[in-house]
Amino acid sequence: MLIASLFYAFARFYPDEVIYVLFILPVKIKWVAWVSAAFLLLGFLVNSNSYRMAVVAALSNYLIFFGPAIVYEGRHRHEVSSRRRRFEVQSRSETETLHKCAVCGATELTDRNLDFRVARDGEEYCLAHLPKAETPTRS
Repeated sequence: MLIASLFYAFARFYPDEVIYVLFILPVKIKWVAWVSAAFLLLGFLVNSNSYRMAVVAALSNYLIFFGPAIVYEGRHRHEVSSRRRRFEVQSRSETETLHKCAVCGATELTDRNLDFRVARDGEEYCLAHLPKAETPTRS
């Protein structure tokens, strides 16, 4: 059981490492670790109290070392998912336009090749309707 603790640590650091079962079937180490943990949990539930204490003692060093990181990742995952939900609610839809010509009303959805510019008056124009810049006259 003490070896299981080292095995779980290896699986935590290198989850995508591939081992070949019977030199034929490629299996990622994380899945082998999950299956091993399931069997260990089953033994924990079925066997006597002495076996349970041995499992707790064997896995305590893994939990001491990786426990804070596991708790932090769980909290961080929750924060990221809530931030992602907020972003998706606030982001614009596919039918909402970002640019619109003040003269002809063309948008980037009507023609993807249009370029838009903001003139001095603060309005947005496509290049075809962009007002010509007036050069100041020198006196």
